[in-house]
Amino acid sequence: MNPRRLTPSMSVLVAFEASARHCSFTKAADELMLTQSAVSRQVQALESSLGVDLFHREGRRIELTVAGALYQHELSAALGRIRSATLQTIAFRSQGGTLQLAVLPTFGSKWLMPRMNDFYTKHPEVIVHIHSRIMRGDLASAAGEMNAIICAGSGTWPGFVSHELLTEKLVVVASPLALPEYRSITPGNFGARSLLLNVVSRPNAWSDWFERNGLDHHTMRLGPSFELTGHLIQAVIAGIGVGLLPRILVQDEIESGALVTLFEPIDSGRGYYLAYPNRYQNLPSLMTFRDWLLSLPFPVS
Repeated sequence: MNPRRLTPSMSVLVAFEASARHCSFTKAADELMLTQSAVSRQVQALESSLGVDLFHREGRRIELTVAGALYQHELSAALGRIRSATLQTIAFRSQGGTLQLAVLPTFGSKWLMPRMNDFYTKHPEVIVHIHSRIMRGDLASAAGEMNAIICAGSGTWPGFVSHELLTEKLVVVASPLALPEYRSITPGNFGARSLLLNVVSRPNAWSDWFERNGLDHHTMRLGPSFELTGHLIQAVIAGIGVGLLPRILVQDEIESGALVTLFEPIDSGRGYYLAYPNRYQNLPSLMTFRDWLLSLPFPVS
């Protein structure tokens, strides 16, 4: 097949995408500062090139066909990446620009966001768009089209540059109101009397903790699981059960007295990292954010 047929001109693609988004040639024309007839002709040219009807037409009303909806879905994502790449390239001129950053939800809300005002005060020329990501599978899948990601793991990911922010320590926490006898609890009498809560991304956390302490797994009373660590923290505060959580994510609650620690922290074997694909390592906005982030005082493990 002729490659030209598979790579239509940008002008007809933009005309189609705007028309599909608005379901109107007139509104697309207003957005693109063209005439309605020019947009209609460009879409017709695209349909002729593809040999597929992309719209049903009833008078002035248009509606995507099944093929058109599929094409719009794929094309919108591709155009989004092109626009993002263009912004990043422009950023090299201004040494500012934008950064697409993926962050673990609870780490983002509890640790990163309270510090972002400091970043913007020091670097008003950079805009950081923050997206929540739960780490599942490989890092490339978790990061998606992001420029960088703050995640937890080993720190070794092919194709990525990574900078360790801190070593993760896990603590067993409980509500002092729901567990007033917490001072007398030992690992030996702990499992049978406490409902154990966890997050779905760490299904083996409690099993590993019991094994480290030489305890019988049959004494575990497993409770509900939560997708978000923030929900688990709230469940522990509400007295539903106890949690095994990263200390950095519950430090505020421990200091306020809303939660208490039952035993000494343990090393999870993971760390928190800023990671980014090799291709973005010279992106000005990323370099600015990286240098600021690494200058911050992280808790001592």
